[in-house]
Amino acid sequence: MIKKLLLLTVLLLGFLASCETNTDKSLYKVIKIKDGDTIEILSSDNQPIAVRLAEIDCPEKTQAFGQKAKQFTAELCFGKRVRISNGTRDRYGRTVAEVTLEDGTNVNRELVKNGYAWQYTAYSKSAELAELQEEAKAQHLGLWSASRPTPPWLYRKHKRNKRQPQYDYAE
Repeated sequence: MIKKLLLLTVLLLGFLASCETNTDKSLYKVIKIKDGDTIEILSSDNQPIAVRLAEIDCPEKTQAFGQKAKQFTAELCFGKRVRISNGTRDRYGRTVAEVTLEDGTNVNRELVKNGYAWQYTAYSKSAELAELQEEAKAQHLGLWSASRPTPPWLYRKHKRNKRQPQYDYAE
């Protein structure tokens, strides 16, 4: 009887030791995808944190490719654990940061690489992002498959002014 109890205890301890635990406090679980470039993560004290992906701008939800950008972001990181780095705060109180999956995949760069985001040149001078954008554009990926994609910053500006943009995006 004691041998069985001892064996059961050893097996239970082995099982518990093999269970995944999140001891890395730098990892956060993605709990919501607000749009292509804004996610919500859960802090270590179970508080939601809005994170705006730095240096990129995805189409707005009401724009062409807006829903596809949101879907791409969801497929890439929803429910997964991520690290955030180079974080600052924007005027809306969101954390603006690079988001990296546990396996090292940079979410910000993946969106640009696959044609679901522009490099937000007003806030980014990254040569890597510029190169990824040019490659996506050359391959007509995502939003670059449209004949005249309108950058979200121009779309928002014209929406505020209640006018439709009358020109194409050109670098």
